Amino acid sequence: MSGIRTVAVAGLGLIGGSLARDLAARGVRVLGHDADGGAVDAGVVEGVLAAALGPGLEGVEDADALVLAVPVGAAPALLERALPRLAGVRLVTDAGSTKAGIVAAARRLGVGATFVGAHPLAGDHRSGWGASRRGLFAGATIYLTPSPESAGEAVALARELWASVDGRVVEIGVEEHDRRLAWTSHLPQVVSSALAAALAERGIARADLGPGGRDVTRLAAGSPEMWRDILAENAVPVSEALAAVERCLAAARAALESGDAEAIEAWLASANGWGAKDA
Repeated sequence: MSGIRTVAVAGLGLIGGSLARDLAARGVRVLGHDADGGAVDAGVVEGVLAAALGPGLEGVEDADALVLAVPVGAAPALLERALPRLAGVRLVTDAGSTKAGIVAAARRLGVGATFVGAHPLAGDHRSGWGASRRGLFAGATIYLTPSPESAGEAVALARELWASVDGRVVEIGVEEHDRRLAWTSHLPQVVSSALAAALAERGIARADLGPGGRDVTRLAAGSPEMWRDILAENAVPVSEALAAVERCLAAARAALESGDAEAIEAWLASANGWGAKDA
């Protein structure tokens, strides 16, 4: 990359670890930090990390960019911890699934000009350094959410950073991002978890499910701590989306209780018309 030669990645799980691997493979000097010291040690041993950041993110001042690849609930505190060393850092970005909280924190801490929110749509239920891999972002949508305070240079660097790992960069407003993700990411997680909870209550094991059932409940294996923070921060739009699902379920139950086969088919057909479009 022409504008970024050294990147500090704070959080070396699936997203941060994969980003570190891709950047290092492209000749970028990568500095790393993680609450799990084993992840940092592994990154150094594998030649992905050029050096480890200190517990207070000492060393981040040598980076052109800082990426906060930690759960959304931990990102503001980590940003504040790094604050005394950010004077020369040209870009601060993140990888969280909600944007309002971290953007507000960046503004409150006085780094709004260099902060550009980001969200790569490349996660799954696995986590940790061991789940990270090269090529995770190839072809994936990467939402960038610049705020009115974001400087043009920072936005250009954020675009360059994520495009360099073959992501498809799309700019979107902060509020629009959180509303959209409530439907496209957070709602599927809630529905999958609700189905898993109902099956568990009934005493049905995941091993009893067929391929379709396993597909639908796969998201329920995601980290409860991570999803707690996401859902709490985006509670209002997720609640609105969940209300829509509840209406659809109520319609299905009404059709079943009426014993009306045509009503059941009509309900299924309304969903089939949407689901078959990209099948």
